[in-house]
Amino acid sequence: MAFASIMNIVGSGLTAEQLRLDVISENITNMNTTRTEGGGPYRRKVVRFEAEADRDGFRRALAAAMDASNRGAEKAGGVRVTDILEDPSDLPVTFDPDHPDANEDGYVEMPNVTLVKEIADAMAATQAYSANVTAFNTLKTVLQRGLEIGR
Repeated sequence: MAFASIMNIVGSGLTAEQLRLDVISENITNMNTTRTEGGGPYRRKVVRFEAEADRDGFRRALAAAMDASNRGAEKAGGVRVTDILEDPSDLPVTFDPDHPDANEDGYVEMPNVTLVKEIADAMAATQAYSANVTAFNTLKTVLQRGLEIGR
């Protein structure tokens, strides 16, 4: 696999996880928003990832690597964001008759954002981002060492 392909794969992971963190930040920011332009309270958003390229697994990668004339012709893998979806889970209600968005019984529909879940998702996204940075730094070290061999 060419080094450029590896950098594209790592770059796609960094971009996807950054978008995931942006969406998590938006969820946390709107965790008390009871009125949106579309009507009703804010709904939690989630990011859907999809593997890029049409890799058939190890057997195909090995066959491509063994064919020297085909080296570097394989498509780079990686990840891409396919959708940012709204979480369809139920909206919690709280009793607050003084709230401007309370219904006639005094209940307010609140966003379906849970701070603990968002923090856990942010931690997972941060770890994935960090793993991609580590992979990039490893690639950079391999390239530097390869250049040192030629001296």
